[in-house]
Amino acid sequence: MNIYQSLALIAGITFSATALYAQEQQDNKVVVSGSIQADALIPKEDEKIGSGTYKDDWLINPYAQVNLTSKYVDAGARVEFLEYPLPGFEPDFKGWGVPYFYVKGHYKNVELTLGHFYEQFGSGFILRTYEERSLGVDNSLLGGRLTIKPFKGVTVKALSGKQRRYWEHNDAWVSGADLELNIDQWCKIMQKKGTYLTLGLSVVNKNEKDEVIMADAEHRLNLPRNVNAFDARLRLQTGNFNILGEWAMKTQDPSFDNGYIYRRGNVAMLSTSYSEKGFSLLVQAKRSDNMSFRSRRSMMGISSFINHLPAFTLDQTYSLAAFYPYATNPDGEWAYQAELAYKFKKNTFLGGKYGTHVKINFSHIHAIEKKLKKGGERGTDGYESAFFKWGDERYYQDLNVQMEKKLSPSFKINLMYMNQFYNKTAVEGEGGMVHSDIFVAEGKYKVNKKMTLRGEAQYLKTEDDQGDWMFGLLELSVLPNWMLTLSDMYNSGDTKLHYYSGSVTYSQGSHRLQVGYGRTRAGFNCSGGVCRYVPASRGVTISYNYNF
Repeated sequence: MNIYQSLALIAGITFSATALYAQEQQDNKVVVSGSIQADALIPKEDEKIGSGTYKDDWLINPYAQVNLTSKYVDAGARVEFLEYPLPGFEPDFKGWGVPYFYVKGHYKNVELTLGHFYEQFGSGFILRTYEERSLGVDNSLLGGRLTIKPFKGVTVKALSGKQRRYWEHNDAWVSGADLELNIDQWCKIMQKKGTYLTLGLSVVNKNEKDEVIMADAEHRLNLPRNVNAFDARLRLQTGNFNILGEWAMKTQDPSFDNGYIYRRGNVAMLSTSYSEKGFSLLVQAKRSDNMSFRSRRSMMGISSFINHLPAFTLDQTYSLAAFYPYATNPDGEWAYQAELAYKFKKNTFLGGKYGTHVKINFSHIHAIEKKLKKGGERGTDGYESAFFKWGDERYYQDLNVQMEKKLSPSFKINLMYMNQFYNKTAVEGEGGMVHSDIFVAEGKYKVNKKMTLRGEAQYLKTEDDQGDWMFGLLELSVLPNWMLTLSDMYNSGDTKLHYYSGSVTYSQGSHRLQVGYGRTRAGFNCSGGVCRYVPASRGVTISYNYNF
């Protein structure tokens, strides 16, 4: 669909919603909401950090979305103008148009969506479509989705569509259905005891045309036109305990990611948690094997994924702790994570006057064992893999210890130590194992009711890669409008380079404007195990957000 057809459709959607409002204005209102976002860079070449050259004076990623909601019909659309995108996005990211629009009808327990939509079945092992602008990910489906709640505690979903890949849609049809049963809604005894039990079953089909992929110089691969994926899950919550078990599998799906082998894929996860006031514990494990699932088999990069495999690592907010982020390996991995949080009570030896929060998190990700079959070449089953056996390679490991403590009514501190092993070769393609120790100290001082000063001091110590790094930050916030931030990241190892930055942020109601200047280090920006490489840059940055 081209831009003119998209605009015509949006106009029709808007007219329909407005007509509905005019017809039922006595007991129904059309609510208009939306958002505007723009992130811009006025670049300046910097040979020291390797920023490269720029063809354009401005680089900007602007988005504008509008939504109409009413009693029975909702509609919306998003405009994107990415002709001059920020550095680091894939080449096909560039373009402009209306890549997202929808109209949704809902009446009692039935909901029908036509147009673009996002959906997730269970944990996303066989289906998760979502938008993450910082990564350049928008893998929405263009088609239809029907949601029905025919009985109490029963939800049924059915959908079909083609997946967005930047300014086009892949040829394959992605169809699926999901059934979720809330057993506790049928059992009064479970409700009285505060016990909740949910069962889920899902199926997804990818129907993709054949293409010429050669096994060797003389033999062409017989590619499956249909690839099916299945998911089953159970969640039990009783009292303070929560248990989630989920299993999924995928039929033969030879693709660029797996080297065009015909091995089936599977993933299994078990997650348990316990929480009460002042204490929580989480333990979870996941094994995945050949679970890359794309709507275009010959695709590479971060686009066209139908599913999502979450990384069992802690999301880091501190700069040096996020220096070496892990990207989920779709070929297969064993992933483990455990987290313990505890609050020492007030007026105790370790709690002090205000209490002390402590959190310990451990993550470990390892390769699965693979025994090659016939060399593991394309056109074969590839390999065998015993379920509980590890391979020889460790992909990632970290141990985080954090402490948060209030020292006075106006001053509190956060301390963190992190021990990390990062297999740079497995994640980025080269670089070997990087072992680092990271230390973080953060202090926040409330000067008065309107003014707060926050500071960070971070140190990353390693004998690998580029050596040691240091980071410092000062941030002054003045309510209700202003925030001033200064920071510097310095490599005391190989490069001796400073990555300085300063910004001023102004907020007023639903408006937020930030203007800054500085250097950005080349590295990876990650979210949920999906990573995008961001090249080094220098210049003026402008960010604007508005919600209405």
